Amino acid sequence: MAKTALVAGEEANGSKQNAAVQWGTNSYEQARNFLGDVQNEMRKVVKPSRKEVQATTTVVLVTVFVFAAFFFVTDYVFSNGLGWVMTKLAGPQ
Repeated sequence: MAKTALVAGEEANGSKQNAAVQWGTNSYEQARNFLGDVQNEMRKVVKPSRKEVQATTTVVLVTVFVFAAFFFVTDYVFSNGLGWVMTKLAGPQ
């Protein structure tokens, strides 16, 4: 009860904590909380095994080559198809 009256009395008197001190204190607390959260999350990180890394690398490389082949064939078909259409419409160049 006395604490409540003291806080209310301080607000009524207009005495406030220095803004720079308050900002510094809040920044320190926020940084400390953030770093604590980072530490907690880093405890959850699991390092993959060599076998897992090799498997995912293989999947990525195979996927890249499959898409490269698909886009090569698609580009070739559209390029020749467009050339054929242009030759039929405008005649040989």
